Amino acid sequence: MSNTRVLDSAVPGVSHGAGVRPQSEDTLYRKVFRKLIPLLFFSYVMSYLDRINVGFAKLQMLNDLSFSETVYGLGAGVFFLGYFLFEVPSNLVLHRVGARVWIARIMITWGVLSAAMMFVKTPTSFYVLRFLLGVAEAGFFPGIVLYLTYFIPPSRLGKALALFFLAVPAAGVLGGPLSGWLLESFHQVGSLQGWQWMFLIEGIPSVILGIVVLVVLRDRIKDAHWLTEQEKSTLAANIERESQRTIGASVRDAFTQPLVWVLCLIEFCIGLGIYGMGFWMPTMVREAGITGLLNIGLFSAIPYGAAAIAMVYVARLADARGDRKLFLALAALAGAVGLYLSMSHKDNTFFAIAALTVATAGILTAFAQFWRLPTVLLSDRAAAAGIAIISSVANLSGFVSPYLVGWLRDTTGSGSAGMYMTAGSLVLAAVVTVLLPSRLVNEKVG
Repeated sequence: MSNTRVLDSAVPGVSHGAGVRPQSEDTLYRKVFRKLIPLLFFSYVMSYLDRINVGFAKLQMLNDLSFSETVYGLGAGVFFLGYFLFEVPSNLVLHRVGARVWIARIMITWGVLSAAMMFVKTPTSFYVLRFLLGVAEAGFFPGIVLYLTYFIPPSRLGKALALFFLAVPAAGVLGGPLSGWLLESFHQVGSLQGWQWMFLIEGIPSVILGIVVLVVLRDRIKDAHWLTEQEKSTLAANIERESQRTIGASVRDAFTQPLVWVLCLIEFCIGLGIYGMGFWMPTMVREAGITGLLNIGLFSAIPYGAAAIAMVYVARLADARGDRKLFLALAALAGAVGLYLSMSHKDNTFFAIAALTVATAGILTAFAQFWRLPTVLLSDRAAAAGIAIISSVANLSGFVSPYLVGWLRDTTGSGSAGMYMTAGSLVLAAVVTVLLPSRLVNEKVG
């Protein structure tokens, strides 16, 4: 059995569903994308925003509640302990009960808990609510990745994932100015602080979207009333044919494949970069010389806007070259260089913001390129467990990064040491990526 599965756009030599021309399949997959991607995209926007908006709340919370940088870093990171502990069980439950009910449950509970962050008063309540938020959200990201594999074969999955992952920079572009505006405009309105209003207002859309998911999503191809019987047959046949090229189908396969654990290491290192930027971006922008909460939010949006462009452009280059290793490694290195320069030139506002832009674009592009890889290895329950294993182990970086950076800031009085550590992790991700067997992760083009 071959270890290789094609990743993205349909390639020459791959057969198509019976009785359907390739042109008709293109139309069919555009229909699938229109039905699934927009709702999942906006759901992920809210997921990521509710996860990192504590970085903006920090600008007021630390003074209001007399929290240290270490307390903030631990609270920001403890989210990922809950996420780690419940990630694999959550994805297995989703595989059993269906995506519609389980994703809706995840979104509604995390929206409620995110809004409840407005009641934080002590470090203990901060830690408890952040931990519960992680438990509630556990399984969402790998659950969506798994759900997409139910409708889209590997040869088409790359484009779907690229569109879905654009939600991360979109959350930065939309969330930065919104959070800054809420902090500034709602400060001390109705006896509440701006950060309390921010948590409340930004938590409500997740609850609403969770209800929409419950009504709109369908668990499997056979349940999709918006597909004809011929379209259902074509999708099912394509997924079945390409799934025959995988190397595992059981939960045990996911835990025993060495390459799964290598991928965990790569994504853990990239995750240190993602959460280093996500939780500390507003602080780094302020330290670069930008004043005013709204201005900090607006300038924080610039790196994420650039990242969205870079993710799309690099995805197209990677598709054309069929080389996942090269573009993943180069993106991680760009993130490392950008982080290093943003710290070494942080007294130069223009240069520091430009370097943060390069860093964010590189890190998020590496993130998007990475998630093309896990789906080439496993199928069925192994995919449910394997994707969740990689995501949960990698998300431990969300605990390690903010805690270490916060501790280093308190210890050294500077944010540079933490960012240099993060840059080093990205270099490690690039090196390990280069060492991956090309026959498993790259696609032959032409």
